[in-house]
Amino acid sequence: MKASKVAYKPVGMVLGALSGALAGAAFKQVWKVVGHDEDAPDATDEERGWREILIAAAVQGAIFAAVKAAVDRSGATTVRRLTGTWPG
Repeated sequence: MKASKVAYKPVGMVLGALSGALAGAAFKQVWKVVGHDEDAPDATDEERGWREILIAAAVQGAIFAAVKAAVDRSGATTVRRLTGTWPG
């Protein structure tokens, strides 16, 4: 395993936590507009239908994946700019 990959692990962990927080905040804002409700439905929410629950899950998954990819890519390019090597 390359030294740059090992050194990047802690940075990647911090960026992962940051991306999760950012994605959660982004999803809450999107759901307020899309779902016309303050809170997204839980899978076990008896008052919500299948359609609403599955749409919420799909939107949340897409937002989390996009934010994680953007944060991971930004971290890797920053590491390359600072060290001259790609961490992956």
